[in-house]
Amino acid sequence: MIFLASALAAIVPMATYLILIWTFDRYDREPIKLVITSYLWGAIGAIIFAITGGLILSFFLSLFTTDQLELDKLRTILIAPVVEEITKGFFLLVVINYHKFDNLTDGIVYGGAIGLGFGMIENFLYFVSYGSTLAGWLSIVIIRSLFSAVMHCISTATLGAFFGLAKFRGRILKIVFPLIGLTLAMLIHFVWNFSVSQESTALLGFLFMGISIILFITFFSFSVFFDKKIIFNQLFKEAELGIIPLNHPKILSSSKRNNKGWIDENIRKVYIKSATALAFKKMHLEKSRGRSREFYESDVNNYREFIKNLLASSKD
Repeated sequence: MIFLASALAAIVPMATYLILIWTFDRYDREPIKLVITSYLWGAIGAIIFAITGGLILSFFLSLFTTDQLELDKLRTILIAPVVEEITKGFFLLVVINYHKFDNLTDGIVYGGAIGLGFGMIENFLYFVSYGSTLAGWLSIVIIRSLFSAVMHCISTATLGAFFGLAKFRGRILKIVFPLIGLTLAMLIHFVWNFSVSQESTALLGFLFMGISIILFITFFSFSVFFDKKIIFNQLFKEAELGIIPLNHPKILSSSKRNNKGWIDENIRKVYIKSATALAFKKMHLEKSRGRSREFYESDVNNYREFIKNLLASSKD
């Protein structure tokens, strides 16, 4: 019974958070398969490597101390933030090369998904191990679902955001930005683990996480708003070129694009998807150099041609 209850308590909140993060990216949602793959990396791959890395580092620490309480505290405060943030963030090195990974918002989504997957499994292990009484079990479920697991989401989403900032930068910044993101992710993880590991600072830990959650939501909102501006500005230029109607950029960069009646319903969804892709491809083109610039230039021309043919077919 405790096994099933713990599984549900671990899966339902994290899956709900995952859906919320994915849907909040309302202008250019990432492929759900890749988001779920990121989630599963956090739940399986990152967990396995984190346990392995943690055991290795714990072994080396045990050579310098025989105090088990001290060793456990070092595992929680020092080893966990370093090992877990590295193993969670590793998959971002794979995802960043996917053509749909466009910007900061995408990094937040993929990083957040990885963190939620990791938090789900960690929660389950805690729920089945430490819930000796119903009251104790419920307390652990509430604290870890609202704070500990969310910390994993925020820390890896922070790293993902910096991967997003780095994607279309020069070689140096491609290295510097992820390192800054990794440092911040470890710092968030460290502050939370350190504060809740001691009764005297536990309240500060909850206050820290509460502020972190508010900042995360605010930052995510600004990022999505910036995506809206990119879509409008880039498509306004296309409207000036006569590729799309002059009234469409405002519609395509707002919730009105989901309404019926402003364009032939048979092409509306395809048109929204292709026009949004064109906007971001144009942004990529502006930031690219060399061979990648040629690639994005070809992509932009292909999308323009596709959109012109799509709009022409709806008039026939």
